[in-house]
Amino acid sequence: MSSSLRARYQAAGQDHVFTFWDKLSASEQSALTDQLEALDIERVNRIYQKAVETEAELANPAVHEDPIEPLPKDASDSVKSPAKEKEWRAIGLEAISNGSVGVLLMAGGQGTRLGSSAPKGCYDIGLPSHKSLFQYQAERILRLQNLAEHEFNKRAGSVVIPWYVMTSGPTHRETGEFFAKNSYFGLDPKNVVFFEQGTLPCLTMEGKVLLDTPSRIAVAPDGNGGLYAATRAPLAPGQPDNTVLSDLAKRKILYVHVFGVDNCLVRIADPVFLGYSIRKQADCAAKVVPKSHPQESVGVVARRGDKFSVVEYSEITKEQAERRDPETGELMFRAGNIVNHFYTTAYLNKVEAFEQEMAFHIARKKIPHVDLTTGEAVKPAKLNGMKLEMFVFDVFPFTSNFLVLEVLREDEFSPLKNAPNTGSDDPQTSRRDLLAQHKRFLEKAGATVKDGVEIEISPLVSYAGEGLESVKGKTFTKSGSVAEHVELDALLL
Repeated sequence: MSSSLRARYQAAGQDHVFTFWDKLSASEQSALTDQLEALDIERVNRIYQKAVETEAELANPAVHEDPIEPLPKDASDSVKSPAKEKEWRAIGLEAISNGSVGVLLMAGGQGTRLGSSAPKGCYDIGLPSHKSLFQYQAERILRLQNLAEHEFNKRAGSVVIPWYVMTSGPTHRETGEFFAKNSYFGLDPKNVVFFEQGTLPCLTMEGKVLLDTPSRIAVAPDGNGGLYAATRAPLAPGQPDNTVLSDLAKRKILYVHVFGVDNCLVRIADPVFLGYSIRKQADCAAKVVPKSHPQESVGVVARRGDKFSVVEYSEITKEQAERRDPETGELMFRAGNIVNHFYTTAYLNKVEAFEQEMAFHIARKKIPHVDLTTGEAVKPAKLNGMKLEMFVFDVFPFTSNFLVLEVLREDEFSPLKNAPNTGSDDPQTSRRDLLAQHKRFLEKAGATVKDGVEIEISPLVSYAGEGLESVKGKTFTKSGSVAEHVELDALLL
């Protein structure tokens, strides 16, 4: 260990991390040194100080007086107009056909609450096909590439939507192995880029770094907002210039769709959302769904003072939550956040400039650690420390041209959050919502689906209900069988 490293930590008031140094083996000293050298401890101190100060300001109405207001009408639109939707879809699909669109998946979570230690994207929600969430998303990309080629007379195989998959420490290796084992679900491996979100040290309430073991500091993922820093981090050791941002530039990607892994209805690289955002020249945009009722426990996209923000449901009064538009009767605070965003790559390259103004959020936790006096492992019975997280929507207040598109919940949002058979946001509700959508697709195409019959349509067949002309007049009297899946899978363009 160099004396300069110890001096850095001493100057930062964090030299307690060397408490057990003399008792460590050479290999343990080497591992701790590597971890400490890779950590920007001065940045950690700044993040802690900013987070604490911002939390105090938010808790003090006398200091934080920015009023919370609904979205202004000129900042949002919806898919209720077929003419607008058709226009936006054409613009978005053309951008895809020109190779201008990439997608970024936030897939760092494990399926712990689902009873699985595997990455959540590997999960099977119980569909007849038993396809995983990852496979559904990959096949939607394949279908969309196919649609863009067909509608814009492009050569087969010429349209590519590169897929950037953000993992975490616990899921990185297994995610890559799952894709490889499944032959990347038909995608070209060179167009699937895995990268890992960052971590931050766990801290005491006073901002001191906690040791997990005598030779290792305790760390935790830095939240889904860590994607911004992660896009600037090297994709491989020794290649500082090879990053997600540089790869986007190399591929000449102009627009990026960012979404979470746990929504089985997500429309990846949705041409309508892309076209809306491109047409309105948004730097950053959010897709939302209307709140199901005034007291639904969901954050809403709104205005805090003169800036856009996601406002937690606990920050909105009962009176505000129940306010309705006198013209439409709709809730004024109704734009439910579903973690589904559009960015220009030019905007993503600017995020670093205002990241220092963005405050991390504090999550107080029971964090296992080593007692610095005894060296014994401690499993605390009460809150003893904090993890610091940034959220993906924390950039909204810094966006010059921010827009919102409201879509139908039943078509685009069914999150997988809870354990099986919980009754809400669980594998059963995800399965129900996806199969219900497929039934609507078939009926709109002119088919009849008898009550109680469940038919699954492969994403390779239809991205959003298109391409099902051949089912017109057909009646489905039993749930999807192998024969029916083969028949529908054969309807490719």
